[in-house]
Amino acid sequence: MDIKAVKTSYARWAPVYDRTFGAITNTGRRRAVAFVNGLSGRVLEVGVGTGLALPHYRPDLEVTGIDFSDEMLAKARAKVRDMGLNHVVDLRQMDARTLDFPDASFDTVVAMHVLSVVPDPEKVMSEIARVCKPGGHVVITNHFKRDDGLLAMVERVAAPLSNVLGWHSDFEIETVLQEDDLAVEEKRPLPPMGMMTFLVLRKSA
Repeated sequence: MDIKAVKTSYARWAPVYDRTFGAITNTGRRRAVAFVNGLSGRVLEVGVGTGLALPHYRPDLEVTGIDFSDEMLAKARAKVRDMGLNHVVDLRQMDARTLDFPDASFDTVVAMHVLSVVPDPEKVMSEIARVCKPGGHVVITNHFKRDDGLLAMVERVAAPLSNVLGWHSDFEIETVLQEDDLAVEEKRPLPPMGMMTFLVLRKSA
């Protein structure tokens, strides 16, 4: 995935995102936020997009969001302003491959439906692991490649169109499981049809 293609794609999708991909990914988003709301401390949402998750975080959490798309962030900032979301402490334009935060800055890092739309997802995961505190959680919802069935065939057909669609249909889960200090704590399929996966990783203390 080319970084210019990502920027162009999400500038195009920003006006309609909430009613299209946002609606499709709602189940995973709610599941991830529900898990985070059972924790405490500082939260980083990588790929905050238009801020669809922001109203649902527990109000005593300290939530920071980053996104590469200025157009998406403009929508998120409008939500924070219009809804009075005081628990959102910062929204910043940033490349997830080089997070501008010190090591161990956040108790929880959330990446919802973003890892298959960024260039160099391995670098993004390395940065996520770096800024997560020891003993903290990384919460991921994402579509991952299937090996067989009708959906697997659709993924293969769509794969060459990744720069146009704005996401990798054939994204493999092993890509996010390469960090030695992140261990899988929970993994489950999400509706509809298990197209998305809910994944919780724990950073070694």
